[in-house]
Amino acid sequence: VRLVGGSRCSGRVEVLHGETWSTVCDADFDQQDAEVVCRELGCGLPVEVLGAAAFGRGEGQVWSEELQCRGNESEISLCTTSSSCRLNCTHDSDMGLICSGHTQAQLVNGSDSCSGRVELQYLSEWGTVCDVSWDMRAARVLCGQLKCGSAVAVVGSDWFGEGSGQIWADVFDCQGNEIHLSKCPISSWSRTVCSHKQDAGVICSGELLESFNYELYWVVYGL
Repeated sequence: VRLVGGSRCSGRVEVLHGETWSTVCDADFDQQDAEVVCRELGCGLPVEVLGAAAFGRGEGQVWSEELQCRGNESEISLCTTSSSCRLNCTHDSDMGLICSGHTQAQLVNGSDSCSGRVELQYLSEWGTVCDVSWDMRAARVLCGQLKCGSAVAVVGSDWFGEGSGQIWADVFDCQGNEIHLSKCPISSWSRTVCSHKQDAGVICSGELLESFNYELYWVVYGL
């Protein structure tokens, strides 16, 4: 299975049948199927299941079988299928899916594990995030997820240095009360190209509990 036309963890759902990639009809795809696809791709949980060619019309075949996943399978090849009678499905009904995206998160290059440059893992690859696409609500969720208390500040790369490799362009639209970043919807951010000079960093209160730094307090709170 793959997602096409979006980002790593969002797009039009396509399945490989033999040697041919086929789209999936939105009438033959449900929440349980979505959970399996996101899990197989290492993309967390489904956030939105979208029909009507939300990620554009595909090409070639529309898959002629209906997925009947229970939702706990590790990949869609383990799901049962049945023949679909919806012969009138066209690419106008191509199924789209948005998964929550990341699998793991960490703070790097800080004084402890509760402060540092934000790095997220998609599939097996670690990358940084742009400070323009990261806010205090996302930081609050990340600090809680890492068992690091509450978020104190979101800072730029001048605090924790520049990362290397990928820069993930996803915006986490968190409310701030989620228990895990995988619970936050994500959207693709593409207003400009980010460099590692804009790598986001986060300071959680877990760092400050052991060694409170008044100079840092003044900088963070503008005193």
